[in-house]
Amino acid sequence: MTRPSRGRLARYGFAEGDGRARAVDLLGPDGLRLWRPDVQEPTDERAGELLAALSRAADPDLALRQLHRLVEAERRTTEQPAVLDALAADPGLRRRLVAVLGASAALGDHLVANPGQWVVLATGSDGLAPSADGRLDLAAAARLAGATGPVPVLRQAYRLALLRIAAADLTGGRGLEQTMAALSELADATLAAAYGIAVDELPEGTPRPRLAVVAMGKCGGEELNYVSDVDVIFVAASDDDLAAATQVATRLIHVCGLVAWPVDAALRPEGSRGPLVRTLASHLAYYRRWARTWEFQALLKARPAAGDLDLAREWIEALAPLVWTAAERPEAVEDVRAMRRKIIDNIPPKELEREIKRGPGGLRDIEFAVQLLQLVHGRGDESLRAPGTIPALRALVAGGYVGRADGEALLLGYRFLRGVEHRLQLQGLRRTHTVPAEPAALRWLAAALGYAASPGRSAVEEFRAEWVTHATEVRRLHAKLLYRPLLESVAQVPAEGLRLTPEAARHRLEILGFADPAGALRHLQALTGGVSRTAAIQRTLLPVLLSEFADAPEPDRGLLNYRQVSDKLGSTPWYLRLLRDSGPVARRLARVLSSSRYAADLLAREPEALRLLAEDTELTPRSREVLGEGFAAAAARHGDPVEAVRAVRALRRRELVRLACADVLSRAGALAPTPGRAEPDGRAGPGLADVATVGTALSDVADATLAATLRAARAAQPAPPGLRFAVIGMGRLGGYESNYLSDADVLFVYDPPSGADESAASVAARAIAEELRRLLAAPAPDPPLGVDADLRPEGRQGPLVRSLAAYAHYYARWSKVWEAQALLRARFVCGDADLGAEFEAMIDPIRYPADGLTREQVVEIRRIKARVETERLPRGADPATHTKLGRGGLADVEWAVQLLQLRHAGRRAELRGTRTLDALAAARDAGLVEADDAAEMAAGWTLAAQVRNALMLVRGRAGDQLPRHGVELAGVVRLLGRDDPGEFLDEYLRTARRSRAAMQRVFND
Repeated sequence: MTRPSRGRLARYGFAEGDGRARAVDLLGPDGLRLWRPDVQEPTDERAGELLAALSRAADPDLALRQLHRLVEAERRTTEQPAVLDALAADPGLRRRLVAVLGASAALGDHLVANPGQWVVLATGSDGLAPSADGRLDLAAAARLAGATGPVPVLRQAYRLALLRIAAADLTGGRGLEQTMAALSELADATLAAAYGIAVDELPEGTPRPRLAVVAMGKCGGEELNYVSDVDVIFVAASDDDLAAATQVATRLIHVCGLVAWPVDAALRPEGSRGPLVRTLASHLAYYRRWARTWEFQALLKARPAAGDLDLAREWIEALAPLVWTAAERPEAVEDVRAMRRKIIDNIPPKELEREIKRGPGGLRDIEFAVQLLQLVHGRGDESLRAPGTIPALRALVAGGYVGRADGEALLLGYRFLRGVEHRLQLQGLRRTHTVPAEPAALRWLAAALGYAASPGRSAVEEFRAEWVTHATEVRRLHAKLLYRPLLESVAQVPAEGLRLTPEAARHRLEILGFADPAGALRHLQALTGGVSRTAAIQRTLLPVLLSEFADAPEPDRGLLNYRQVSDKLGSTPWYLRLLRDSGPVARRLARVLSSSRYAADLLAREPEALRLLAEDTELTPRSREVLGEGFAAAAARHGDPVEAVRAVRALRRRELVRLACADVLSRAGALAPTPGRAEPDGRAGPGLADVATVGTALSDVADATLAATLRAARAAQPAPPGLRFAVIGMGRLGGYESNYLSDADVLFVYDPPSGADESAASVAARAIAEELRRLLAAPAPDPPLGVDADLRPEGRQGPLVRSLAAYAHYYARWSKVWEAQALLRARFVCGDADLGAEFEAMIDPIRYPADGLTREQVVEIRRIKARVETERLPRGADPATHTKLGRGGLADVEWAVQLLQLRHAGRRAELRGTRTLDALAAARDAGLVEADDAAEMAAGWTLAAQVRNALMLVRGRAGDQLPRHGVELAGVVRLLGRDDPGEFLDEYLRTARRSRAAMQRVFND
């Protein structure tokens, strides 16, 4: 018994179902006579080659059916169909024709209806494949089709050219870009032929008008697909041409609709409501006054196509200055983004995820990103003024506007999506951009695109996996490029500011306020000189950065700092890519470098830390727990104490960069980090506009540094087993009010193990304290953290370290009221937590006396305060604007608050805290201070602390005196988010005066 023929044919990929004729019938003796059912084999070797070719078609069954229909059509006119013999004799024809028949039902139907036209796919006498460049062969069309009349002949010529292009595309004879160019060339030729027909049909005696047909959209970009409207704009030379030109344009549209595709002139001024044809002058008037951003975006793809080509070029050249300044409109960048969102919103929800053109991750995502970058950067770089998406994207990559990896991903995504679009449209020669949902249609599409099954995955699954990969990457890069904050900044720079020629740059530098334009120009030339990719990216960035530098009091310093950072990092692959691609990093860096010497010095030592500027979350103060664990882990990786503390200090330097940059940017408008969720300990998220948050964050960093260093010191200095050791924070460290250059005021306390020799324990504890100070004082590329123990009993004359018992004995017998005042800020920092708690419990009766202060003690505190004002204020200092010791400044408020604590905290536990503002608020709530006085003192302390921090950031060194004029005052004012230095100085004096008056009422009560 023989097996069914169908089983043997299955190896060729033929299927049966849905009522279709069995392949054996089409191939057998009553069909193509290529198959012998009795032996289940091809009839001969030539038949086997044709069957093998059919099996490689996108749809073998479709190819077989269409070939059978084509042969039957020939048999109706001749006894021996020529196509089968030709397919056997010409392998190239066999490959091309079968590929077309299996991929395009529409082109197969055309060949069946015109049985002799398959010959245009035959290999030439020279052995070459037929030309597929989009040219029309009207003579061949007339001969093969037997058509008469210009329009029918043109229709046939168009189909024959399209047939050759499709065959070359399907067999690998032409790549995607060549296919798109050929289809665009075919569109140009068809427009030109239709133009000629329309002109020839003008009434006799009508003067031939000067009319240009300008290709727009995909045709203009020479990236046309198989089935698409062809976008055009019609331009007449003068008013005298309008009537005849409109007749020609109208007839051209009609002819093209009969021959090939609809011609869409809706991109013209006023769209479908406006006249079909306008003069060049009328176009210019419209675009100068009325055109919207999307209309200029559309003009990026304008290209002469047919008619008067010289007039078309004149029109494009006349509009070019308008196109390349359109991005300077305030709303331009957002207009492009809004248009893209609108396109997505108009897609039916059920098609959204299957739309490869308009949907998220589709072709429009790539095109809009590329076109927006062209509009913004093409103003100063003419290499970007290419109509096509692929050439423009390549130019953007070459110019450094898009990263190489990003550009390659977009190119791959574009090619993939256009390939899918071509296969979808070629099947039925109908306009579609939607991936089918039906399983059979999906299987056909996967096969047409060349996907094959792999172990564990079908061809459809392979296709879907690659589609998802490309769509996801395109969506990501679209968001990255289209919403790049640098775009708005570049767009706001005038076009002439983007061309940094030496003379233009020097003139611009003078206008921007650089004190030394020649020196600044040397920096620019060093940064942008040459033809390297690095120089190209710098030429993109610097016009924006110069504007940022110009807003600072010292533009020259900002540029110098930027060059120093660039010199250190310019050769690293990530640096310029980060500035170009990563959010507001470039402008944030410019703001930091031009506003703060302190932050600029830190970045010069730790340039890689500028990565922190990329994310708002990276500009968030880290919690105490995170800092402590991170610093401890860094130290633990090193056995050598010096190396361990060097690693700790490097982390501290990075944290100082984080805090300084966040502080500088906190009042920088759109550049400020966005407030986020609170930390686990309740502190605010990103943003350091609150000076109390700055103080707490800096104190936390100091605490973590001391804790990790103490562990290293203890490891380096062996101590008796059981020796307890703790560091107590004092002063601003204890009050969580550290500034950027604060020393760490501390006390060292130890507790010897039971039964140990007290002398040996004291020596060991002292060695630990001295080792801690030595390790933190070692030379290193970071701001030093001085460890100051001068607030210890007996000051510098007293021992560096005392036991808990010795502290208790001293404070019980010898302590003065000022020492009790100093202890108000004492808190445990690191070391043995139990010992720290015992120390705090021991000093509580001293700093929070149960009966408050005697009259003599109050008088003593007032006397010391008066002495501090007269003796410690630096010579020549202005007491009205000295933030620390001046009238209404930090010391005034702190002394008043501390006096309240000493007098009342023994009976009111709510006053027991080390933070000045918290204690002041508690005193107000307890009725010890009038609400107005508390508000005035809080305002005075806060503003003085802000100014003091700002002075340190601006100057890069310690300073307490707010200048009354000059660049440092301007720098402080800018850092604090104010505008006018004079108004700010008046505000400071007014606030300090009110704070001083409130302090005197409280302090002298």
